[in-house]
Amino acid sequence: MKDYFDFKHYRIYHDRCANKVGTDGVLLGAWADVLGDERLLDVGTGSGIIALMIAQRTEKALITGIESNKDAAEQAAENILHSPYQPRIDIVNADFNNWLTEEHFDHIVSNPPYFDEDVLPTDEARSSARHTTSLTLENLIRKSKSLLTEDGKISLIMPYQQLNRIKSICTLERLHLHRETDVITTTGKMPKRCLLTFGKRQRTKLIHNTLQLLEKNGLRTVEHTELTKSFYLW
Repeated sequence: MKDYFDFKHYRIYHDRCANKVGTDGVLLGAWADVLGDERLLDVGTGSGIIALMIAQRTEKALITGIESNKDAAEQAAENILHSPYQPRIDIVNADFNNWLTEEHFDHIVSNPPYFDEDVLPTDEARSSARHTTSLTLENLIRKSKSLLTEDGKISLIMPYQQLNRIKSICTLERLHLHRETDVITTTGKMPKRCLLTFGKRQRTKLIHNTLQLLEKNGLRTVEHTELTKSFYLW
């Protein structure tokens, strides 16, 4: 695997990050509705890819990426420094559980750990990034809510099997589901991921749809291509 991944407007180095650039992060970065948002927070920013994608999709928004792993945070800061969006992105090396800030955010995004998997990876950094050893889903939602503005929202990409759990946690925290996109690989397959937006204010209508990534011949679908065309080099 290469140490970097090239997008249209920046190169992302990820060799010092537990979780490499992948489809999940790109989908969330392209899918989250950031129109009108002025202050955004990317929890578990890793290489900084989602923060960069959001910066690309906005003109003036200020974005903070928080990352607990020192090596990953340093690499994210380097990726930001060499991008066109460096003036609007700040990387913080801190544990989100204990992070203190006076800022409040219009939108919080996160590609969070795959909580409660049965077998932990052998790599300690990847284990920390992908399991409840450092940040639980409940703590992620509770802390995020405390940092949202009155009209704020949180967007996540989750394993589909965790859908009911995240909905239950957000219901307890009085966060309302605004939007859900179930992600399938090809026709007839069960969803593997779900893209979700919850907000502090209730909306009259839930937006719920399905995103298919690949045709049966293995090529990207029109919908997948349209969503990511501003980022991938094709």
